[in-house]
Amino acid sequence: MTELLATYLPLAKVFAAFAIMLLGLRLRQPLWLSVLAGGLALALLFGMAPLEWLQVSAASIIQRDTVFLVIILALILFLSEVLDKTGQTARLMQSASGFLRDPRLRLAFFPALVGFLPMPGGAVFSAPMVRDMADDLSLTPRDTALVNYWFRHLWELCWPLYPGIILASSLAAIPLARLVVYTLPCIGVCMALGWVFILRPAVAHLKDAPPSDAPRDLKTALVDGLPMLVAIIGGLGLEVGMTLYAPGQPFELGIMTALFLAILCALLQNRVGPGFVAGVLRKRELYQVVGLVLAILMFKDVLGASGAVKQLTKVASGPGALFVLTLTLPFLVGAISGITMAFVGSTFPILFGIIDNTGASAQLMPYLVLGLFAGFTGVMVSPLHVCFILSCQFFHVDLAQAWRRLVAPCALLLCFGVAWFFVLLRFA
Repeated sequence: MTELLATYLPLAKVFAAFAIMLLGLRLRQPLWLSVLAGGLALALLFGMAPLEWLQVSAASIIQRDTVFLVIILALILFLSEVLDKTGQTARLMQSASGFLRDPRLRLAFFPALVGFLPMPGGAVFSAPMVRDMADDLSLTPRDTALVNYWFRHLWELCWPLYPGIILASSLAAIPLARLVVYTLPCIGVCMALGWVFILRPAVAHLKDAPPSDAPRDLKTALVDGLPMLVAIIGGLGLEVGMTLYAPGQPFELGIMTALFLAILCALLQNRVGPGFVAGVLRKRELYQVVGLVLAILMFKDVLGASGAVKQLTKVASGPGALFVLTLTLPFLVGAISGITMAFVGSTFPILFGIIDNTGASAQLMPYLVLGLFAGFTGVMVSPLHVCFILSCQFFHVDLAQAWRRLVAPCALLLCFGVAWFFVLLRFA
């Protein structure tokens, strides 16, 4: 009995920290404060002194990756605000309607399009577009938030420009193109689950809705969508170019440059001046989101510094330990942090070390894919996922109500990942 308690004690500690965060949300405390309190509780439960927690948190804030993440998110929010307040988002929806006749297709298209650009908090970029379409179709705010959130993340395990998949490929010493081939089924599965559990219930009342009769004007659509095209195509192009010709430079610089050019394009197209820019910069919501992102990243670093991840390996002791470990560790870290890079960076080195030590190197690919599916499922079901929180905040939706709708599709996504693992294991 004592041994059993010792084995599962780390897991209980993590859940206790998670419960403190949820309690803060239930008491209507600011999200950043709830996450910060959960991080402090996690640190104390795993034996970190308050001063050590403060040092780790402070170091997290000044890290280069954190600074880049905050800048990128701020640029996304600014661009979204410009497009929304100037009416360009509504104009883009109208011009795109001529090419996307089915209203259900339009709802899913724009979040999926934004998903090609691997930028944190990108759901807030597509949110105004989805909102304008949803208002015309009489969708509930909860359904609208879920559509925006789910279809924004269709490509994360398969698009070779996402940092998480790039890091996984690097840690495993497996060519990125080869890894993407094995994770490709995730796209079809996510599309199917999104349709069955999220999009179809949201548009069930639209069975007899007529298709759009908007004229097809390619020139107008390109002009209205130019800032978005600059952000997405420019971001991808600059990221690829820097990877090929300036591999020593941070790839985030390409995304930041593209977003800045997109903002400049939107400002020039809509002829807005310094007064408009100053008004956006005075918005309190911008700084609240930045505070939330900082709190999440601080929590992620505390998770690693406290030794919580290493202690969680005890949960996977016994027969089938490697399978259990690969399934549970990435899922738990993904669910707790809501960040793909967090579960890849903190758990995969542990998993790969165990695989090498147990002589299972020939089965590395099946275990790598299983870890990616498990971690990605945890990220998608995490109430701390930045895109999920931003979507719910934008559409004024209760987090708990929206989160419950994610449980079933995420559970089936994880089941598919397990089934796909056994298929790959058979041919390894």
